[in-house]
Amino acid sequence: MTTTIMSLNTTEIRWADVIEYPQTGLKSKILLEDGNCRYALMSLAMGMHIAEHTNPRNATVNVIEGQGLLTLEGKEIVLESGVFVFIPGTARHAIKAVTNLTFLLILSEKVTESHH
Repeated sequence: MTTTIMSLNTTEIRWADVIEYPQTGLKSKILLEDGNCRYALMSLAMGMHIAEHTNPRNATVNVIEGQGLLTLEGKEIVLESGVFVFIPGTARHAIKAVTNLTFLLILSEKVTESHH
């Protein structure tokens, strides 16, 4: 079982207490996982690039601090505090951190490709 920061007993945290930036690359902390969703705090060092990829689950990105660029199916979206983005399951996306960047990533249900 993955170690999570939050639980049924720890229901509140402060971002300042849990955000940590790596020297390079990415630091991911699972805050909570339930039957439907995974809540992960993603902190990217300035200049970090997550190459284009897909995920079978719907996802949301809620930017907490910093600036970055999300490329979603070829469209560029500026990431900065206050921006909330929905990424449909199976959509191609990539992320670049322009400054140190932290966002809350929530993965929800899997998308089945059979509905066209």
